[in-house]
Amino acid sequence: MVVAIVVILLVVGSLIFHFASPWWFTPIASNWGTIDDTVILTFWVTGIVFIALNLFMAWCVLKFRHRKGHKAKYEPENKKLEIWLTGLTTVGVVAMLAPGLIVWGDVVTVPDDAMEVEAVGQQWHWTFRYPGDDQVFGNVDPLLINVDNPFGMDPDDPAGLDDVLVYSPEMHLPVGQPVKMMLRSKDVLHNYAVPQFRVKMDLVPGMVTYIWYEPTREGNFEILCEELCGMAHHTMRGEVVVESQESFDAWLDSYPTFAEVQQRSAPDANAGQLAYATCVACHGANGEGNPALNAPKLAGIDDWYLKRQLQHYKAGIRGSDPADILGMQMRGMAATLVNEAAIDNVVAYIDTLPDVPAVPTIDGDIERGKALYDTCVNCHGGNGQGIWAMNAPRAAGMSDWYVAQQLRNFRDGIRGTHPDDRYGRQMAQMAKMLNEEQEINDLVAYMNTLGQTKLAGADSSPDYR
Repeated sequence: MVVAIVVILLVVGSLIFHFASPWWFTPIASNWGTIDDTVILTFWVTGIVFIALNLFMAWCVLKFRHRKGHKAKYEPENKKLEIWLTGLTTVGVVAMLAPGLIVWGDVVTVPDDAMEVEAVGQQWHWTFRYPGDDQVFGNVDPLLINVDNPFGMDPDDPAGLDDVLVYSPEMHLPVGQPVKMMLRSKDVLHNYAVPQFRVKMDLVPGMVTYIWYEPTREGNFEILCEELCGMAHHTMRGEVVVESQESFDAWLDSYPTFAEVQQRSAPDANAGQLAYATCVACHGANGEGNPALNAPKLAGIDDWYLKRQLQHYKAGIRGSDPADILGMQMRGMAATLVNEAAIDNVVAYIDTLPDVPAVPTIDGDIERGKALYDTCVNCHGGNGQGIWAMNAPRAAGMSDWYVAQQLRNFRDGIRGTHPDDRYGRQMAQMAKMLNEEQEINDLVAYMNTLGQTKLAGADSSPDYR
């Protein structure tokens, strides 16, 4: 009797939880309402089966409970029951699978007027490529991927010269326009998913997969990787902005084509030396830094990372939090670099400065710090050398007091909370594992023991905005 009551209560509780649950579909923002219909149909079929089987089991437990004087009857075969079970099971399976097959047929049939966009996934970020005026993607080759050519573009393929390269996890689309997403992975298995669009598809290394959809309303929607692609899988997020055709065209025009990237002149380190005169007072003539002025060591910082931070200071992405007093000071200094060429020049000059390791100032439990660094090693490298492909700057040999300060800022929400600081947001999530001040000191003390060599080839800066 008790078991039967428990089973019945389980059914009733499950129904209440399902219909009263606050977790339900997000409002749809694409043409794939049929996917919702298919999922709901599956819920109904499986729900009816769940209710019927559990109530039948409760009935059996109650009716055939042990009673004195009753004997169980052994009946190994019952053709009537088997026919009913086979028939009902077949109807249920067909009811679930047939609509799904019809929807899948629509999923793999891309409209002729669909525009194409390529999403490139790698640990742990997204980048995007648009085909340009000729609407034809240029060839790519994994062997050509490097810090200057992160997409692996083939410079000898004329079809790729007008491809628009978006080295950012934010993509834009015009509303009401069917889109075929070409999906490519640089490293491991990823998954492109936009919950509001009801689409998801794996990115498989060595091949190009695809999915299509038509955004039906303007707005910002999060791109997720719904495949366990590594330790920082949860931080691999992007954003798709759906907007009017005019706004989309203006946004796309703000990004360079592959040909424009190739034609850009090299930065002028001599001009950068003149601009660096403003920086000398705090950061030193050789970029050695000055703790007394809260100025970190600059020599040896990866140039692509240094450029990004200067751009963020100028744009107010970094140093805008009132609690980041030192960052706010740096914003004013970064404003003296009037344009992108000026930033490139000063970064080029800093890259010529002698790379002398900073003097350690923080003590801690090195063994404990090594254990904590096991999380960091996935991005920043075993020797703290930094890995440009992971958007992770060099950590070894830098100003340890500054590294500790930035870890606190990330952890406490002072840095990495601006909506446009997408890689800072990733770091903010990771820094939350450092709950105690001593853990930061231990981690930084271990970083002080690491080698000083930057990753080979990581001293160039791609410029795909």
